[in-house]
Amino acid sequence: MNEEKKIAGLYIRVSTEDQAREGFSLSEQEKRLRAMCEYKGYEIYKLYKDSGISAKTGNYRPAFEELLQDIKDKKCNTIVVLKLDRLTRSVYDWENILKLLEENDAYLDCANDDINTTNANGKMISRILTSVSQQEIERTSERTKIGLAGAIASGHIPGHTPFGYKRDGKLMIPDITTKHIVERMYQLYFEGNSYQTIANIFNEENVGNKKWRDNTILEMIENPIYKGDYLHGKKTKHPTYYEDVVEPIVSKEMWGNCQVQQQKNSRSYQRYQTYLFLGKVQK
Repeated sequence: MNEEKKIAGLYIRVSTEDQAREGFSLSEQEKRLRAMCEYKGYEIYKLYKDSGISAKTGNYRPAFEELLQDIKDKKCNTIVVLKLDRLTRSVYDWENILKLLEENDAYLDCANDDINTTNANGKMISRILTSVSQQEIERTSERTKIGLAGAIASGHIPGHTPFGYKRDGKLMIPDITTKHIVERMYQLYFEGNSYQTIANIFNEENVGNKKWRDNTILEMIENPIYKGDYLHGKKTKHPTYYEDVVEPIVSKEMWGNCQVQQQKNSRSYQRYQTYLFLGKVQK
């Protein structure tokens, strides 16, 4: 590093998965960073601490954001951290941090990684280390997805157990005490009854000893689990559809017919005539 006075912002972070890992405790990180600053003659401006937060992209880390702002405000000019992965494990995020350091004549000093960002070689090493860290995260995620896919294909459905099913160990199987209610629900809907009508019938008869609502009926009619299929990650951009992973309660034909019925019901509620005074307030 050059000869200007180094004013250090000490950044320490521990995620939930790091909590029990030796050498990653907040107190141990702080102790080692303070010793390094004393050895190198750095002036310590402030300690920044994030607890229980991982360095994944998108995670908001208040202490880290405060440190970056203090760098911009010229309150300190050197980030001192135990390892590069305490800052980030994302190549994209690291490039943004490097850019911020360059724009503000600031630096990074890692106690364990021996990174010096004041020269091209040091920046290259930091990029390599970040890339390796990100690759490990992606490989772990990939292995997790493969394991989950295998589990689902074997009938180990994650999440809550839908009405009409029960758990037999890790397997999800039809519950003989409630599956007939699901069968009747589909039959009633197939015959042209609305969600609200079915909910009213079930509530009047105290079916299943629970309160039924129209949106509950809707969700169950649309859920492919009842024909034996499972949609994983339906709220994500790339959901995965698994066929024939559990024993069905209704046939695929009945399930499909009810989806057709849903389209018929939707069209029946559309307005095909124009009413000139619709929505106008009478004076």
